[in-house]
Amino acid sequence: MKKKWMCWCLGIALLLVLMPTVAVPVWENVTTSKISEDDISKLTEAVMKEMTQQKGASIMSAADVKSRAQVNVQRRDPDKKWVFGTAVIEAPKEKGAYPEGWIYVAKMEGAEWKVALEGSKSFQSWLQDAPSTIVNSNEKKVFANQSSDVKVMADQDQLRLPFALGATWTLTGGPHGYSGQNTPYSSLDLAGGNQQVLAAGSGNAYTMCGNGQGWVRIIHANGFSTDYYHLWNNIRPNGSWVDAGTFLGYTGTDVSCGGYASGRHVHFALRYNNAYVSINGREMGGWVFWSGNSAYEGYAMHGSTVRYPGQGLYNYGALAPNQGIVDVMGSGTLNVRSGPGSSYPIVGTKNDGEIVTIACTATGTTYTGRSKTTNIWDRIGNGQWVSDAYVWTGSSSAVAPTCN
Repeated sequence: MKKKWMCWCLGIALLLVLMPTVAVPVWENVTTSKISEDDISKLTEAVMKEMTQQKGASIMSAADVKSRAQVNVQRRDPDKKWVFGTAVIEAPKEKGAYPEGWIYVAKMEGAEWKVALEGSKSFQSWLQDAPSTIVNSNEKKVFANQSSDVKVMADQDQLRLPFALGATWTLTGGPHGYSGQNTPYSSLDLAGGNQQVLAAGSGNAYTMCGNGQGWVRIIHANGFSTDYYHLWNNIRPNGSWVDAGTFLGYTGTDVSCGGYASGRHVHFALRYNNAYVSINGREMGGWVFWSGNSAYEGYAMHGSTVRYPGQGLYNYGALAPNQGIVDVMGSGTLNVRSGPGSSYPIVGTKNDGEIVTIACTATGTTYTGRSKTTNIWDRIGNGQWVSDAYVWTGSSSAVAPTCN
């Protein structure tokens, strides 16, 4: 028995030695002990009132919000007139349920707290007015790009998949709603590799749950934001800037804000202008995602290559605004010509799935590809042209300037 016990200890010690070590920053949460209990009570009531209005009383009553609310204070200014934090409506701990969360800013007017939730017009204006002790200049700039007044979503989100470049993870759940079956289908479930979840793009990162565990949100500078839920041993940022590829945590089954997870994974979701948006037809990490007839179905495409739930996705990284993916609809290779049209001689080929950088464009012979019919031709090198019909760029228009 003693020998078995010693072997078990040695095994645990070896596992700890071999486990990758990642520095976890301290969460800069301002504890509620620094604000009077009366102020906290009033602030909590004000935030819950705003959450009820955001949800709509017909969907969720004030009593329901109160029973499931987490109101977290992350920053306050010295005279206590401003507060910055996160607010969450916990999800029931059942399959297909996910929490809802907002970043908020609050200010004291007279003896009352006034609250603005992420996504509201007052949130934008108050952020700009808030003292630097509450919202720094970088955050103000990034949040300004999240304006609810912006109606047109960018063709490309310029995001990678949330794991290491060159690695392959399993798509454990195809496009689905943030709360499972609901629409839009904004989310993916991913797992595999070394289980280290990395930032899909650079931006300001925030921990959403009150205990600092499980859920990280990144606000990107291009109007998009991304959510990462079920994390284990995650970083605990309070608006700190993270670069694309920064370690956020490990895949896990954490449900600190409610919901359910049957196996370790990251629930990865896309948002635009403070709301979840459909990932149908959108590219991340070199894959274009398409929704199925039901939640968790669907598939991903890289050129003509198709991957379904249960299969692996290779992380090609984020596409630049002037890059595209060759898609020859399964026919093998794409002819490269010396000029913008089919009358020019063939000078080479590009394989299906190759990522090309478009220097400039011109008009020429019209072709029909998988996603568009167009007379646009892309110059991808000196004396090298391909039809844009066979290059996925996320747009039916040119993504590079006209060639001189």
